[in-house]
Amino acid sequence: MRILDRYILKEFINPFLFGVCAFTAVFVGTGTLYRIAMMINEYGASLAAVSKVFVLALPSIIVLTFPMSVLLGSLMAFGSLSSSSEIIVMRAAGQHFVRLALPVFAVAFFISLGTTAFNEFVVPRANNAYNTIINEEIQHRAVPTSQEHIIIKNVQGDQISSLVYARQYDGKAKQFKDITVQAFENDRLVRVEKADRADWNGYKWLIHEGVLYDVSQGEESTRTLTFENQELPITQQPDKIYMEQKKPEELTIREIRMQIRLLEANHVDTNKLKVELYNRFALPLASLVCAFIGAPLGIQKQRGSSSIGFGISVVTIFIYYSIMTLTNSMGNGGVIPPVVAAFLPDIICGIVGIGLILRQVK
Repeated sequence: MRILDRYILKEFINPFLFGVCAFTAVFVGTGTLYRIAMMINEYGASLAAVSKVFVLALPSIIVLTFPMSVLLGSLMAFGSLSSSSEIIVMRAAGQHFVRLALPVFAVAFFISLGTTAFNEFVVPRANNAYNTIINEEIQHRAVPTSQEHIIIKNVQGDQISSLVYARQYDGKAKQFKDITVQAFENDRLVRVEKADRADWNGYKWLIHEGVLYDVSQGEESTRTLTFENQELPITQQPDKIYMEQKKPEELTIREIRMQIRLLEANHVDTNKLKVELYNRFALPLASLVCAFIGAPLGIQKQRGSSSIGFGISVVTIFIYYSIMTLTNSMGNGGVIPPVVAAFLPDIICGIVGIGLILRQVK
């Protein structure tokens, strides 16, 4: 790495880290702390419970701060170089703007990759634990007596061995209705079972009068069998079924994909899940897009003030998240394709960023 690259990265890293801390504090102060205060006032939540809620809320907040922190860091880095006329000297020495910005673009790219991994391995688990603590330890919510579109997975080792879908679950009757079971071997679908109902007999679930489709040799050579009674491959007792249901933000990418396939096979709308799936890649990409905007904008503004950079970051990110909220709503409602709904904010802001870069290149 060249000395100049290290110098530019040093100018970028400090305001980036400041942005992560500052924007996280803003989100916590305006949202998380307010919700915690409400939990204490309304439900008498204990200090231990609200402390866990506070910690578990941080991962999903930090993910949101990365794009705006990259924007702030790139704005401040190139704004500082511009205000001290260092950028003029560099370009007079034959340094191309894109080459000067390349270290920041590279770091932003790796931040995007890291955010994707963080979104996959940390955020879903934290969200699940967060909601569990709120529902069970703080609000003490009663378990619903009936639910629709139940999905339960059976995991062996690190692989999903089966997925069970029920169109409806009756907690009072302890009965599933309209059931589909998908069995997997080495992540490959080998068997599908369908039945009208399944009942709890006191110690296990039994499905009745179903049809089994053996697709282990491929869908072209499916074998069909019928059965009167068969054990359902789940171990959860009736009062634990509700706890197995996860919200989209609690699922990993792999789990979302498997749920989409299962729901589509049962003709259930999956637009919301698809938007969530594509957002797992679109939101991390925003860090790179923000670097495209921040670097040329920092030179153009010729300001070194952190308050101005902070303000520009807030306004830009507000516009980005406003577009994202609108397009996600349209994607959830089926107005536009889910992939377009997720990536359109990145595309729009990316075009703006490339336009700003081209202006600096000319």
